[in-house]
Amino acid sequence: MVQNETVTEADLPKSDDDVWTQGPDGELIPDYDSTFPIINEGEVVRGKVVRVDKDEVLIDIGYKSEGVIPVSELSIRRSVNPADEVQIGDEIDALVMTKEDAEGRLILSKKRARFEMAWKRIEEAAESGEPVEGTVIEVVKGGLILDLGVRGFLPASLVDIRRVQDLDEFMGQTLRCKVIELNRSRNNVVLSRRAVLEEERKEMRQAILDRLSPGDVVTGTISNIVDFGAFVDLEGIDGLIHISELSWSHVNHPSELLEIGQEVEVKVLDIDRERQRISLGLKQTQSDPWQQVIDTYDQGDVVEGRVTKVVTFGAFIEVVPGVEGLVHISELADHHVENPREVVTQGDTVKARIIEMDAERRRLSLSLKRVDGELDGEAPALGLSEEVFAETAEEAPELKASAEAVVEPEASVEPEASVEPEAEAQSEPDVEPRPEPEEQGSDES
Repeated sequence: MVQNETVTEADLPKSDDDVWTQGPDGELIPDYDSTFPIINEGEVVRGKVVRVDKDEVLIDIGYKSEGVIPVSELSIRRSVNPADEVQIGDEIDALVMTKEDAEGRLILSKKRARFEMAWKRIEEAAESGEPVEGTVIEVVKGGLILDLGVRGFLPASLVDIRRVQDLDEFMGQTLRCKVIELNRSRNNVVLSRRAVLEEERKEMRQAILDRLSPGDVVTGTISNIVDFGAFVDLEGIDGLIHISELSWSHVNHPSELLEIGQEVEVKVLDIDRERQRISLGLKQTQSDPWQQVIDTYDQGDVVEGRVTKVVTFGAFIEVVPGVEGLVHISELADHHVENPREVVTQGDTVKARIIEMDAERRRLSLSLKRVDGELDGEAPALGLSEEVFAETAEEAPELKASAEAVVEPEASVEPEASVEPEAEAQSEPDVEPRPEPEEQGSDES
């Protein structure tokens, strides 16, 4: 008689295809549960899309029931069409949200799986300084929203090196940005595309600086216009044209000559390689009108020109386009002139005699009162500063003061004409008390 033997699970026959277990009555039955993978909530699993409906997607992950991804869990984008996100047969990753809901279904989330994987990648990028790539999915107040697997915010001021006027043009574009702020508790990611562009342009700027030399003539595009000049984009680095280097003629504002986006040919005047700054000149690429004056006229010649400015100390006359000469108030007429506007008005066409021509300093002194006569002797020393020829008294008050300080022969003969009686009366109290302390001091000594 054979004794009863205890049968253990290890003694049960198994095959490659089936796993058997002992039933309640001792019979062998298939152990289906052991054939299913062990999954836990919060775990990321991989499966194949088997059906796409308008409000959900079914995923086969090899579990006892198919997983369901609600439409709200498909993407971080709002109001998506499931058919635009996945296709039947696609293999995707999904995070297990609930093993069994009220209907016994396995609830999955595609967007949360992407989030977890993307967050790790973003953290690594933030630590290493490497850029991340994302597609612009929304234009919001103050910036752009990028799909990085998480929603990344790109402020408008950091979209480009220069301020962008229309953010809508970036919609749907894939941008490379650096992570500048990361907060997991708020799921907050702040990006900067400007940092990536500046880094890329840094090498370009250095290459341009190494290539350029003072005296070179280059072509660029006007990138910005300010009161003191205009900036020119030289394919990666900006150079400045100071307002004084825009034209041989006087310029009130750079916008009179240039506009943003305009292509210009400029000359490199100076390069500060340490500070990566380039000074440019626009007028240097144009013919110098002063050369025309030198070739055409001599001291003593009578010229015809247009009055461009009337100032306290005289009037400026444009002899040729780009060259102005000064008629000092003492050279306006044979008689004494209190105000230059008594003799000339802006826009008048007049004839004047050249009484001094300094080509080196680019200075031209003219006379109206000597037009009909000969040029007797040398030109009077007017004592004007160089800046007088470049700026009007209204633009530089200190120049007006220096010009008015010039002694005029006519004025020295009749000083009373320039001093009002009331002014003399007011000045007496200020003048007379001053000697008294000196006399007292002399008595004490």
